[in-house]
Amino acid sequence: MNIVVSTLNAKYIHTCLALRYLKAYSEPDFHVEMAEYTIKDPAINIVSDLYMKKPDVLGFSCYIWNIEETIKVIEMIKKISPQTAIVLGGPEVSYDVAHWLDRIPDADFIIVNEGEISFKHFLTEHSGEQRYEKVAGLAWRKDGKPTINPPREKLDLKTVATPYRFEEDLDQLSKRVTYFETSRGCPYSCAFCLSSIEVGVRYFDIQKVKDDLIFLMDNGAKTIKFVDRTFNIKRDYALEMFQFLIENRRPGVVFQFEITADIMRPEVIAFLNEHAPVGLFRFEIGVQSTNDHVNELVQRRQNFEKLTRTVMTVKEGGKIAQHLDLIAGLPEEDYNSFRKTFNDVFAFGVEEVQLGFLKMLRGTGLRLTADRHDYTYMNHSPYEILGNNVLSFNDIIKIKRVEDVLEKYWNDHRMDTTLNYLIYQVFDSPFDFFQEFGDYWESKGWSRIGHQLEDLFARLKEFLTQRGSHNEIIEALMKYDYFSRKKHRPHRSWWEETLLKSDLEHYHRWLKHHPERISDTFKSYSLSEKDLMKHTVLDLVPFDLNYYLTTGEIKKDQVLSLIYYPPKTHEPEHYSISLDQIELEERSLL
Repeated sequence: MNIVVSTLNAKYIHTCLALRYLKAYSEPDFHVEMAEYTIKDPAINIVSDLYMKKPDVLGFSCYIWNIEETIKVIEMIKKISPQTAIVLGGPEVSYDVAHWLDRIPDADFIIVNEGEISFKHFLTEHSGEQRYEKVAGLAWRKDGKPTINPPREKLDLKTVATPYRFEEDLDQLSKRVTYFETSRGCPYSCAFCLSSIEVGVRYFDIQKVKDDLIFLMDNGAKTIKFVDRTFNIKRDYALEMFQFLIENRRPGVVFQFEITADIMRPEVIAFLNEHAPVGLFRFEIGVQSTNDHVNELVQRRQNFEKLTRTVMTVKEGGKIAQHLDLIAGLPEEDYNSFRKTFNDVFAFGVEEVQLGFLKMLRGTGLRLTADRHDYTYMNHSPYEILGNNVLSFNDIIKIKRVEDVLEKYWNDHRMDTTLNYLIYQVFDSPFDFFQEFGDYWESKGWSRIGHQLEDLFARLKEFLTQRGSHNEIIEALMKYDYFSRKKHRPHRSWWEETLLKSDLEHYHRWLKHHPERISDTFKSYSLSEKDLMKHTVLDLVPFDLNYYLTTGEIKKDQVLSLIYYPPKTHEPEHYSISLDQIELEERSLL
């Protein structure tokens, strides 16, 4: 029997852990081939590839981001290969199962919830006596009518074979994100989340976990993302794993975790701040809302004071990047309340703030009680809300404009220095900056076209200019951000030159003869005037830029700013010197 399990990932770099569990649990009794695609791949290309594999059983792992594209593939497969048994599984089809059997008539079976044992049991029956009523956790049609078998007991995770050591995965480990889990389940009952449905937390064997992590690192894995819903729920377990990863890390590897910040113990953070190398760990923290009443309505327990302590202590340690999540559209969170939530979170100054919109997922408590708050939402995935009793569709549109520029400017770190100045020195709050800029962005039609790096700087400058906020300080900060993110000396683009050609020649000569006035490092390069012209950018700045970068304070002074692009490393270096110092030096030589 030829068995293929497949999914459509969001991007090529993502991998589907579910397929690997199904394969690991089914073998060696059944050989299972994995086939992964992306939601961007043309459906006909996916169908063609699957057809050539000649599957007798074809399974699809279904999620909100791929269900619509998966349905198109299923419909075509069934037309050209009607004898192939189509089996669906995954969180998107594990709830409202009768609905899915009705909506997707070409799907023959659905595996509900945890699938390893049920899928293998199904394969046994399908290849034998076909007593499908014996397969717990299976939904199917009997005499044309939907039949949903009783659920299966939870799997003993210590019995699961490793899904991380397949030969076909090894050459891709360095190029893709490896998803990894050490536990299943969540201790919380947030009404908007599917994880709240499963009661209790189960753990895999910790020695097997460690052995698999060593294997993955030794075979080139660079980004390992733990999918545990609350990695730090058990202090001793989290501490042991953090210590293991620190002691056994390989060069270039990064580990990502979803943590609950308000239960993070101070001694764990202290250990990480002392022992974790910079960049080894990355934390994703779901804040969602800072409105206590809103959190109560969705049965979310959150101590914002303790959350703040964790986030700020981690930030002060300077070792771990943090990504904080927000959800717009939670019950009774109106536009003004969400503005406060956004500003509360932005005050942390973390590396990324992810702004998402509430999705009424099948099976969640919030979807079941949607009428209480007059929710309207999309009928099909991703089931995103269109409004409720306190948040209109117009409000949602406005917040989406915030999300658009937030992603392009803050989360992509195109101009951190400039944005921090604008947010805290020019606009009333971070939210107001992103909202006003987002409104302008939309009014110009920029959301419907592509953008190069130069475009992003030019458009911010245009927005600030029409607002009457652009000035020489902002211009200098924008140029510093732009020059610092290039690998080579850029050609003139969106900025105004502050130096004439004769001025440039003058300063190039001075720098050639007095490099020690810049720094010993700069002197060691022994640059000629030709080198300076080819590999540096000079700019006149009306304040001490280095002082501002260190203190955040503007100290007026005419400064020559210099960005040097070393031809070997291509890592830009910034220097500056006061014009008064240059003039003083020149007078002394007269």
